[in-house]
Amino acid sequence: MKLGTRRTVRGTRTTLAATGFAALLALTAACGTSGPTAAAGGKATAWALTGGDEQVFRTSFASGGVEGQFFGNDAYKQKIRSAVGADQAPTLVFSWGNGGMLKSWVAAGKIMDLTPEVRKDPALTGRFLPSVAKTGVLDGKTYAVPNNSMQPVFLFYNKDLFARVGAQPPKTWDELMALVPKFTAAGVAPFSLGGQSKWPQLMWEEYLVDRIGGPGVFAAIAANKPGAWSDPAILDANRKIQQLVDAGGFAKGFNSISTDSNADLALLYTGKAAMYLMGSWAFPTIKEADPGFAAGKLGWLGFPVVPGGKGDPADIVGNPANFWSVSAHASDAQKQAAVKYLREGVMNDTYVDALLAGGAVPPVNGIEAKLAKAPDPAYLSYVYGLARNAPNFQLSWDQALSPGQADALLNNLDQLFLKQITPEQFSANMNATVGK
Repeated sequence: MKLGTRRTVRGTRTTLAATGFAALLALTAACGTSGPTAAAGGKATAWALTGGDEQVFRTSFASGGVEGQFFGNDAYKQKIRSAVGADQAPTLVFSWGNGGMLKSWVAAGKIMDLTPEVRKDPALTGRFLPSVAKTGVLDGKTYAVPNNSMQPVFLFYNKDLFARVGAQPPKTWDELMALVPKFTAAGVAPFSLGGQSKWPQLMWEEYLVDRIGGPGVFAAIAANKPGAWSDPAILDANRKIQQLVDAGGFAKGFNSISTDSNADLALLYTGKAAMYLMGSWAFPTIKEADPGFAAGKLGWLGFPVVPGGKGDPADIVGNPANFWSVSAHASDAQKQAAVKYLREGVMNDTYVDALLAGGAVPPVNGIEAKLAKAPDPAYLSYVYGLARNAPNFQLSWDQALSPGQADALLNNLDQLFLKQITPEQFSANMNATVGK
């Protein structure tokens, strides 16, 4: 998966692109006022995103009798919110799991409860890795089923640079901090960071908070508990971030480095940065840019442990997958067709093989043998093992929160990294967004 796909999967909140707007207008004209259900003549319909696993979707739609349409990320988000609100959503509703959007739709009765279907056929969700499947669950009920690959976040590192300074990859936060002066003395940035894009900074926050306080800290935030952003784990994590900034942990001028242009990624494989915290989607881009580096000089490891922290070292953050839900306002025939597609068309052998061929890792149980035969088996098996063994796979916070809170989070985090606000001010600012 190319890096641009990450923006499709996680969905950064950027200005609506001209191409996306054109697609949106085309869809509006095609659907008219009757909505996607009527436009499809009773067939099950689906809207999905361009890029990423799009071709896998197209192929499975064709064989599963689903009528699909594809949009840019921002155009899709605008259109689907309007369509769901007007009870004119497609039969299959694409989402990021139990984040802000899906929560609001479920609360409004817009999404079908799939729990009875799971009782009829437990394999509907039981075939998926538990850490991923639970992202489709709200209040003990299943509302969404994974539909594509998983993208955990972890540390990539340059083996040559570690050999140059005589160091080993860090397993603890103290070891990580001790590496900073070693690399800076060698004229190498310890970490690459695309601060201009803001969202890459969030991964540091997510992991540090989990390692220090465990998943319950963010669970309280997601539940809109007053004062949740003042949890000691949040304050400690943000102090550690600013200590890393002060120590020179990130590439000089990180706030002007863009992730969208792959400028941050290039620092790793060109030998200018030793480490890079990013999602699994970075690997195909590295492989395309420098196959030799990807084959022999690239290493990867999990985020370090914070001594004394409450979090499980096996916890991961990122994107468990994207998900399909079924519109509660679809016709009975469409619902039946959609559930049949979820049972038989999603993640069957052909679907899984297609994902693996594209360098993506499906969240399906028991595919170790397939991984061993796929290209880059060591890397794919590592990604699969992270998700398979994770007690908790935290959905990216900017997807788990409401759009307004997520925007405030990225903006305040950017100020935190730039030392424009203190950890205490960060917490106060974010506490003011609770319930909004």
